[in-house]
Amino acid sequence: MSATIPAPGGAQQKRFAAYLDRLAQAAEHADRIAPLKSYCTGLLLPGERKSIEPMAARLAPQNVRRMHQSLHHVVADAPWSDDALLGAVRDDVLPAIQKNGPIVAWIVDDTGVPKRGTHSVGVARQYCGQTGKTDNCQVAVSLSVTTWNSSLPIAWRLYLPEFWSTSKARRQKAGVPQDIRFQTKPEIALAQIRQAITDGVPAGVVLADPAYGNSSEFRQSLTGLDRLYVVGIESSTKVWSPGQQPLPAPKYAGRGQPPRRLRRTAEQAPVTAKQMALRLADRTWKTISWREGTRHPLRSRFAAVRVRPAHRDYKRTVPHAEEWLLIEWPRSEPEPTKYWLSTCAATTKLRDLVALAKQRWIIERDYQELKQELGLGHFEGRGWRGFHHHATLCIASYGFLVAERNRFSPSARAGDLELPTPELPPDFRPRGARSS
Repeated sequence: MSATIPAPGGAQQKRFAAYLDRLAQAAEHADRIAPLKSYCTGLLLPGERKSIEPMAARLAPQNVRRMHQSLHHVVADAPWSDDALLGAVRDDVLPAIQKNGPIVAWIVDDTGVPKRGTHSVGVARQYCGQTGKTDNCQVAVSLSVTTWNSSLPIAWRLYLPEFWSTSKARRQKAGVPQDIRFQTKPEIALAQIRQAITDGVPAGVVLADPAYGNSSEFRQSLTGLDRLYVVGIESSTKVWSPGQQPLPAPKYAGRGQPPRRLRRTAEQAPVTAKQMALRLADRTWKTISWREGTRHPLRSRFAAVRVRPAHRDYKRTVPHAEEWLLIEWPRSEPEPTKYWLSTCAATTKLRDLVALAKQRWIIERDYQELKQELGLGHFEGRGWRGFHHHATLCIASYGFLVAERNRFSPSARAGDLELPTPELPPDFRPRGARSS
């Protein structure tokens, strides 16, 4: 880990033990408690690889085989509830991070885990954020809750491509539950948001990238759930210029059903978000700084105008409500680079819109730490249960680090727990290790 959180007299280790005691209540059976605690401890111990075999060697160097069996059973076979354990993590960690500021946003995102083979559950050639290209990988959708300085994933679900969902043989081999059917990533995210609302999670503005924001159904569902949003869109998204909207239905001519749908004409038609941006006057653009970077404040040029989305409004009887169209156009770029739609209040200041739109950066930090420090992508099993159990325990371990961070400095990175680490057996070689 990159920094050490103070732990005078082992106080931090005692807090970690108490945290695991609270989480263990969600394990449902007493024989799962010890291996669940060991698994979380193994994820936090120093070590490059956080798959079961090397963790077992670090945890019990004199009895690696027995520890391996115990860890494998609790993560790959034991039928405890991921939702229950994540709920326990949320209930424990959110009060800690709220001591340093209120919840401001719920962030929808997805992340890819590269895979070499074709048998791991959900693996397919699809876009992988970790490699930045279409690759052989698994993709999971997450929902995170964030203050301005801290964040915590509270829901995690594997995206199951359609060819996986419809293959009975694949499903049986990977242990996919019968009630899991094909859902798009926005549909998975909406299910997570609905559950968070049901669970009483403190409300925040929903943030998402264009993979979600481009979907008018996703945006409309958020509004139906009484959630404000700031979501990315593509430059080709159609909107009405400020003060414009579709024409009303034509007057009834006295024959057939009265016309009710809105109209467009060649003279009165929507434009793309990019066309809108290029038409804005120079005075509309303002330079805004949204947070401190590693070397200097992060700043760029932005503009925001009130528009009406135009998606298929010719099939509607009333126009879409007005929203903010937020646009970023750095001075160094020949054209605008990013676009967002937002249902935040018409009185919202430009600086506040920018701060919310840019808050998604904190999820990149979470994924970096979860993958590099806690081994989120290191699970070597192929089944549905193991994939989710491993991720849940990674998030649980990360949750303790987030809570500890807020005891000292919310802006600090996760710290070293200074857990005692036994020496590995001299003849231990994990599978796949290179010979000397």
